[in-house]
Amino acid sequence: MSPLHLSFYSAFTLSSLGLAFHRTHLVSALLCLESMMLSVYITLSIWPVENQAASSTLMPMLMLTFSACEAGTGLAMLVATTRTHGSDQLHNLNLLQC
Repeated sequence: MSPLHLSFYSAFTLSSLGLAFHRTHLVSALLCLESMMLSVYITLSIWPVENQAASSTLMPMLMLTFSACEAGTGLAMLVATTRTHGSDQLHNLNLLQC
């Protein structure tokens, strides 16, 4: 395994661990999701170059599009949550009350 692959795998693993264990604020959860998407995007961008495959160059653009949509939806949820509950702490949210 090359050091480049190791760094992308470790970035994805650390961001997923951050999402799993540090769920106090919605902003930190959104940042962990964005770092996961960024590591997947960079991995998908480098993979066709390493394999000399020109057929899979569309996949990083689709991933970037979905990542932008996810970021916009997450920020809209952050604003709506802050307006209704007064903070972005995740322990204040209860799905049964919605």
